[in-house]
Amino acid sequence: MSNLFDNLTAKLKENGRRIVFPEGLDERIITAASRLGTEGIVVPVLLGNEEEVKQKASEIGVDVSNTEIIDPNSYHAFDELVASFVERRKGKATEEDARKILLDENYFGTMLVHTGKADGLVSGAVHSTADTVRPALQIIKTKEGIKKTSGVFIMVRGDEKYVFADCAINIAPDSQDLAEIAAASAETANLFDIDPRIAMLSFSTKGSAKSEETEKVSEAVRIAKEQHPDLVLDGEFQFDAAFVPSVAEKKAPDSVLKGDANVFVFPGLEAGNIGYKIAQRLGNFDAVGPILQGLNKPVNDLSRGCDADDVYKLAIITGAQAL
Repeated sequence: MSNLFDNLTAKLKENGRRIVFPEGLDERIITAASRLGTEGIVVPVLLGNEEEVKQKASEIGVDVSNTEIIDPNSYHAFDELVASFVERRKGKATEEDARKILLDENYFGTMLVHTGKADGLVSGAVHSTADTVRPALQIIKTKEGIKKTSGVFIMVRGDEKYVFADCAINIAPDSQDLAEIAAASAETANLFDIDPRIAMLSFSTKGSAKSEETEKVSEAVRIAKEQHPDLVLDGEFQFDAAFVPSVAEKKAPDSVLKGDANVFVFPGLEAGNIGYKIAQRLGNFDAVGPILQGLNKPVNDLSRGCDADDVYKLAIITGAQAL
């Protein structure tokens, strides 16, 4: 696992990035932020009352001298954030609304990212995915040409690295969504030095079964190839045809993929979520993520069952996305 992060940490140490943690009183967050700051990987920004954060850090024996602490209630540029939020929401929030909304730490932290006062955000140790993602969608928004954000896992075992998408966000993506997810996943793969070879998965290989479900995936392949002719991408594939060269030779001899796919786009959230957990639990892969992709600036969501090491790793990934 370490080699996955070695390159990223080296790049980050050269190009300091500020990562905001809205849940500044959570001991897992404080512990990870302290480590990140001490190692000089990113500048951690903890949100919360300074006295309370320092008190909590002292209780758990953690040094926060290499972190920054911001209290939304006394932030010197709060008025500037309020004005920027009102403008960004284009008539959906008055100044009065904004003053209340921005006391919510996730909204406040997201505004720090939107206005360039931080480079990325990591939340979700205490908050739900919706609480983390909603402000990002309202304020940071998705990149041009992308309608929806998606969530991927980097699956790591020894020197093996694969991208599994979407395993976290979109329950029933349509063909256009799947094409978008494929393109965004290629970008994420590049971030981790994975040269993307993308398989669009189904229970059929190249028309071996015909149904609405398989046709949705083959249509996604057509759209993705049309929109991104530079991508090495094919489907629809059963997993073995995408991953096992001897099976690929039998089932899809003319494909650009020869059983050597390393980015797997699942047809729906059920398959993606089950698939990554099987690989994690039966295959002993480490599942790094979920990494949110498709946003203009990086915001990432922790699991509420995370530990300090998960926070540390996701902060490094978030920093790398911001490079």
